[in-house]
This record gives sequence, structure tokens and C-alpha cells, in this order.
Amino acid sequence: MTTMRVASDLAAVMVPIGYAGAALAAIFAIVAAVAIIRGAGGLAGGAVGLWIVGALMSVAASFGQDWTPLILACGSLVAMLIVGAIVRAIVNAAGDGRVDRAAEDVLPKAVPSSKAPTAPTSKPALSKTGPATASVAIVR
Repeated sequence: MTTMRVASDLAAVMVPIGYAGAALAAIFAIVAAVAIIRGAGGLAGGAVGLWIVGALMSVAASFGQDWTPLILACGSLVAMLIVGAIVRAIVNAAGDGRVDRAAEDVLPKAVPSSKAPTAPTSKPALSKTGPATASVAIVR
């Protein structure tokens, strides 16, 4: 086989891989934009990390002198990062951000005085020990 025939056969395989990589990169760019809008930094970082894999796959199409997949992959990330940042700024300005429910769950619920326990609790009898036995000062 001649060199041109081998290059043509490899290009026939590599160009579709490049377009598939560009499609994956575009999907991950959209996920990154949604993550930025929601304020999920970890998800945005993971999506951009997976976008890199798709962009590297799109470089495979350059073997056949087809640079369109790489341009589309890079353009999709740039566009989605800009869109995500703009929408996030609008959401923050409007004050319609994510409600932090974790603070409500951590706080104890108030017990009404009518349902409060009425039995007094007694303090346990403490033995008198020297100050050398306690490693932490106990305040009463």
C-alpha cells in the first residue's frame, strides 16, 4: 500500500472520531454552563475536565485536515462559560439564588414550654480529687 492510501484510510477513521469528540465536548460544555448557573463549582470543574477529553478526541479529525470539530469544541466551551456567567450574574442580582436549607436543618427545634420536661435533673456527686489529675479545667 502506498503512503497516501494509508493516510486516506486513517483519515476515514479519525474524522468521525473527531466529530464524536466535538459532540461530547459540546454536551459537557452545556453541563458546565448549567453547573455555573446553579453555583456548583465541583460539577463545573468535572464537566470542564470531561470537556478536555472530548476536545482531545476532536483533535483526531485534524489528521484528515479537518479542523472544524476542534473549532466547534473550543467555541462551545467559550460560549457556554460566557452564557453561564451572565445568567449566574442575573440570578445573583435578582436574589433568586439557591436557598441554603442546611442551616435550617442544623438548628434545633424550639420546644414549647407546655411540653418541656418537668422532672428536675440532679447533678451527680463528684469525688474530690487533686488538681493534678484533671488535664482539662472543668468550669461549673
